[in-house]
Amino acid sequence: MSEAFECEIQARLRDVNLGGHVDNVEAIRILDEARILFLRFADLGTGAARPGLLGGVPDGVAELVGSQRVDYHAEMRFAAFQSFRLRLWVPRVGRSSFTVASQLRVEDGGAPAIVAETTCVLWDHHGQGSWAMDDAVRTTLERYAGEPVGLR
Repeated sequence: MSEAFECEIQARLRDVNLGGHVDNVEAIRILDEARILFLRFADLGTGAARPGLLGGVPDGVAELVGSQRVDYHAEMRFAAFQSFRLRLWVPRVGRSSFTVASQLRVEDGGAPAIVAETTCVLWDHHGQGSWAMDDAVRTTLERYAGEPVGLR
């Protein structure tokens, strides 16, 4: 694997359902939050005008989720002040889309509780169609190339 983005997302009381574990809808929200940090806000040293992996896309181009696949491997119980540890990378880059792979761990060094792959389509709001990525954006995405997560 090339590089991977890692972050922590603080567990919140609202994440927990009546069964006392993190609800599957909230788990998706945690994955989504980490992906947005990776793509739009993280200081990755890309040299682009804006932060994040997509800091080099033109104004008016956004990433839309085209598909998302999630496998749950372990129950995630709530623990006060616990942070979820996430690792993200890019296993596929297409013409106007790419896939972000994610692993969510409950503890350092533990096995992933969740693995996911999310396909994002770059959408040009001005042209009302997909945006074919330029070489600079493609090169930045490929810096985080890695294998798929191995969904069941």
